[in-house]
Amino acid sequence: MAGYTMPEPVVQATGIQELARDLVVIPDRRVQLVPNVGIIGGQHSVLVVETGMGPRNAETVLKFASDYAQGRKLYLTTTHFHPEHAFGAQVFAGEATFLINRDQAEELKVKGPGYIEMFRGLGEPVARQLAGVELAAPDVVYDQAYELDLGGRVVELRATGRAHSKGDQIVTVPDAGVMFTGDLVEAGQFAIFPWFPPHDTDVSGTRWLAVMQRLVAESPRVVVPGHGDVGGPQLLADVRDYLQLLRDETWVRRDSAMSEETIAAEVSALMIERHPEWAGQDWIEKGVGCLCAEHAD
Repeated sequence: MAGYTMPEPVVQATGIQELARDLVVIPDRRVQLVPNVGIIGGQHSVLVVETGMGPRNAETVLKFASDYAQGRKLYLTTTHFHPEHAFGAQVFAGEATFLINRDQAEELKVKGPGYIEMFRGLGEPVARQLAGVELAAPDVVYDQAYELDLGGRVVELRATGRAHSKGDQIVTVPDAGVMFTGDLVEAGQFAIFPWFPPHDTDVSGTRWLAVMQRLVAESPRVVVPGHGDVGGPQLLADVRDYLQLLRDETWVRRDSAMSEETIAAEVSALMIERHPEWAGQDWIEKGVGCLCAEHAD
């Protein structure tokens, strides 16, 4: 991963966006390594989606959520195990019930320590936020799906299977038509492929595409991406179309025995031409590498 040179990856509880009754988002403000954080309320409980990176960011999120809850019971979930989404859960211990899917819990346990070290290597701004991180064990673990009753509102947690990570989770609020996708979807950015062989190769471009095809069919009213501006169902279609084109352009070149280096150069140029306004151009090459590895399958 390239060194982190952007602003401090700090969650700021400002510019709060109300998406529906008793449902708000603390926006990422387009700051790298800051996620969109969700707060979903019901009559007796409130669910927090994402912690921010490290204990100090999580303290900001917990304070906002506690004030918002006004005495209601707190729950916490995270869309996947990556540092800016889940590495603040320790702060919620004793304050909220932490629940995630089984694959994510396993990734957090097995890969978490390595990701702490990898992200610390991105530079001092990131290392500062990761200071004092202790990986938290979830209180509740489910296999495929979990319905959380907040009181007059049921939130659905669903494991998608291997895609951006092995343990991705979708959070949907059916009565509001809102879907939290984590890093399965980014707005205004090329899809993030954490393809780091030989250390982590669990991302799957083909399975990710299949997940996106299913999510597009659900057509939620509002989509909250892992990073970037909240939008509508077009965000899902944009990622589906990108992943499909990335796969097709990579595989047609792989069929002709072109080298991976040449494929990456040609496909990157094509994708940047298609989406010159999108950030994260370095992730295209990672996606090509992943799909080249999946080509034989």
